[in-house]
Amino acid sequence: MAASNLIIPVVAAVALLGSMSVYTVKEFETGIQFRLGEIVKTDIPPGLHFKLPFVNTIRTFDERILTISTPPDRFLTSEKKNLIVDYYIKWQITDAAAYYRATRGDERAAVVRIDQIVKDGMKSQISNLTIPEVVSGDRDLFMRNVIEATNDDIAGLGIRVVDVRIMRIELPPEVSQSVFARMEQERAAVASAVRSRGQEQARRIMADADRQRVEIIAEANREAEQLRGEGDARAAEIYGQAFNKDREFFEFYRSINAYKKAFAGDNNVMVLEPNSSFFRYFGDQSGGDVSRVEQPAAVNRLPSLP
Repeated sequence: MAASNLIIPVVAAVALLGSMSVYTVKEFETGIQFRLGEIVKTDIPPGLHFKLPFVNTIRTFDERILTISTPPDRFLTSEKKNLIVDYYIKWQITDAAAYYRATRGDERAAVVRIDQIVKDGMKSQISNLTIPEVVSGDRDLFMRNVIEATNDDIAGLGIRVVDVRIMRIELPPEVSQSVFARMEQERAAVASAVRSRGQEQARRIMADADRQRVEIIAEANREAEQLRGEGDARAAEIYGQAFNKDREFFEFYRSINAYKKAFAGDNNVMVLEPNSSFFRYFGDQSGGDVSRVEQPAAVNRLPSLP
């Protein structure tokens, strides 16, 4: 009976010692093993592990990316204007032993230190920028500078800042109107400069078009004059050939054309010298003396003088 009564306590003691000798590290954690308060093993991987009861203790730390949500804070720009910036921080434990030594494993202490270092980096960056540069500048470059500066400062803490993102930027009421007015003026100046460049370009295009028009017209006139000269030369050549073939007929033909032009309009009254040869073909078909043409008929058609 006495032996049987000892079985249960022994089994219970063995089970207790067994449970105290086994521990589990989750898949998203890393572990540190202590012996009497001193770190003896780090970076324990996920899985089932063993330890000495009452001698070894285990601390596990989350290796996932964690988020710090900070309340909006005021930052001073290079113009000595306040901006209200709302942002968040993504961070991760990279060295569990260094993290434990720096913070004693207290996540709240780590969050406070990270937030303060990031805030100092934000102040340093924003203090060198104007409000328009912060609002509409290269946000990615701005954030990279903050992250790099922060990671340099926390290099010995066993953690790293993965990302810092601005969620919202607001202007205090006392400066918002003046800032908006100045931004409108700057945009108006940019628009005016763009319009001026467009107008200048339009003037250059119009001037070039006018120059080309003048050149084209001049070239056309030159070609026309050349063709006209060639035509006149050809006509003179034809006239010369006709004159040489039959001089009398040529003179008659020229006189007929002159009569047509002279009497083409309503005013067909002409005053000529009595011995003019203009009407020599009127009275003499052979082109004889003009004195045979009866001139008084033409003279009688003159209007009476007042």
